Amino acid sequence: MTEQPSTKAIVVFDIDGVVRDVGGSYRRAIADTVEHFTQGAYRPTPLDIDQLKSEGTWNNDWEASQELIYRYFETQSYSREQLQLDYNAIVAFFQSRYRGPDPQNWTGYICNEPLLLHPSYLEELTKAEIPWGFFSGATRASATYVLEKRLGLKSPVLIAMEDAPGKPEPTGLFATVRLLDSHSKTLDKLTPVMYAGDTVADMYTVEKARLGQPSRAWIGVGILPPHVQETAARADAYAETLLAAGASIVLSNVEQLSPLKIQELLNETAFGQV
Repeated sequence: MTEQPSTKAIVVFDIDGVVRDVGGSYRRAIADTVEHFTQGAYRPTPLDIDQLKSEGTWNNDWEASQELIYRYFETQSYSREQLQLDYNAIVAFFQSRYRGPDPQNWTGYICNEPLLLHPSYLEELTKAEIPWGFFSGATRASATYVLEKRLGLKSPVLIAMEDAPGKPEPTGLFATVRLLDSHSKTLDKLTPVMYAGDTVADMYTVEKARLGQPSRAWIGVGILPPHVQETAARADAYAETLLAAGASIVLSNVEQLSPLKIQELLNETAFGQV
């Protein structure tokens, strides 16, 4: 009987595009919002949204919506000063689509988001003594909805939009790791951290974490969101973008980040191959 490898690592997950498919929810709400505030003149395609997010600074979907609106009007020879968009109105419209018109009884796009992992996967990590938690740019209410109501998790470690500056600032990632450290007696300040995310901003966050806390190994795990996997060419191009942004590996589904794969990544990191 072979002995199980000692997998000493912390795994932190982004939520959107990793835990849940937001192609028909958050991204649809972005498109709806931009279309509404351009009076129907422009509805961004999924590729338009990906191109914006590939810049690495538009993790917040409310701000991304506003930026796409500004950029459309700039093509029509308007300046941002002339427009003076009402950010609160943009947020309110976006939320009316994403959550639904009633903030207490959600009926919007969030209700139909396909899940991309199963609770049994997280149980597998727990059995392998791999601590896990979540750091997301989603609001706490939205993140809690998917983690607790949809996945049935009990008070998981979570740092959400309200808890830390937006990515690529690594403050929220550091906070998630501190919480996981405090819950475990087997970790130390040198335990490697893997962050699984689907955007350039996620990979930039890992790079900044590495600069901020160089004594610990930080490993970016890119995850291909479902909407880019419709064609092989698009998936390959998106994977290359994540690798160029600092991902050590790119997977087509987060559940491929198994305890065995985690051990392989740790071994490669130890030998300087990642």
